[in-house]
Amino acid sequence: MTLSPFAIKWLPVLLLAVSNIFMTLAWYGHLKFKSTPLLIVIAVSWGIAFFEYCLAVPANRIGHAVWSAAELKTMQEVITLFVFAGFSVVVLKEPLGWNHLGGFTLIAAGAALIFRG
Repeated sequence: MTLSPFAIKWLPVLLLAVSNIFMTLAWYGHLKFKSTPLLIVIAVSWGIAFFEYCLAVPANRIGHAVWSAAELKTMQEVITLFVFAGFSVVVLKEPLGWNHLGGFTLIAAGAALIFRG
């Protein structure tokens, strides 16, 4: 399958965003089910994480044609922050304070440095 230059550049961003939804659900979704036995939570989380890998691995394989590994990793981390922030507020009902937003902003500023070059 041949992808257009546009797809090669932006498909990885989309795949990383969707994979991060699965990752966040696998890592933090169980916090809504604290009475569920830990071994069950681990097994279910592992199953959810499988889909995350099915998206993240192709994202990095395709994306490495135009992005460096450091850029892909940085992209993934920034996407993770956005997904996690939304998940935290919407699903876990945990508010984000000024300190969270300030910290996320500093991380995003660091990410911007990675892409300058």
